[in-house]
Amino acid sequence: MGRLVLITGGARSGKSSLALTLAESSAGPRFFVATCPCIDQEMEERIRRHQQERAGRGWQVLEEEVALAQTVRACEPGAVVLVDCLTLWINNLMYLFEKSDKSFSDNDLDGHCQELLQAIADRPGTAICVTNEVGMGIVPEYPAARLYRDLVGRCNRLLAAAADEVIMVSCGLPLYLKGHSGLEIE
Repeated sequence: MGRLVLITGGARSGKSSLALTLAESSAGPRFFVATCPCIDQEMEERIRRHQQERAGRGWQVLEEEVALAQTVRACEPGAVVLVDCLTLWINNLMYLFEKSDKSFSDNDLDGHCQELLQAIADRPGTAICVTNEVGMGIVPEYPAARLYRDLVGRCNRLLAAAADEVIMVSCGLPLYLKGHSGLEIE
């Protein structure tokens, strides 16, 4: 019943701006689900800039670092839900497991992704998920960084397979990989 749009691309490519524009093209309530933890002053400044970008544009902000499925389910039926971003969500899940002296595996990720996909499918309305394309660079030097890269790639594949629309953003330009809403960004 729900519609899923996945937006991916490199850092600072314009993913979030496209997601905001796409969400704002729909009438009705809009929820912004922020997954970013505030860990230092630089991150605090990034969060502040993102908040300013959304200010006065009709967004209800929900901050949730790990329980995305429950947060999506709690949003008003028919509303647009924008999750920004899945990349930080995976980071947060890995950190949560590490704090419990557990390793976050492919199976753990699969379970969390399936739960999120089910929550999106069960609720009427559109969900837009933003993620980074992290696997196009060099192979990371450290095992934890390689695991992170692999898990993000796996998450992106799982969500892209289920998505109605997948858009990659490069240099601020949307490249439609799957489906096309007809929205053109200048």
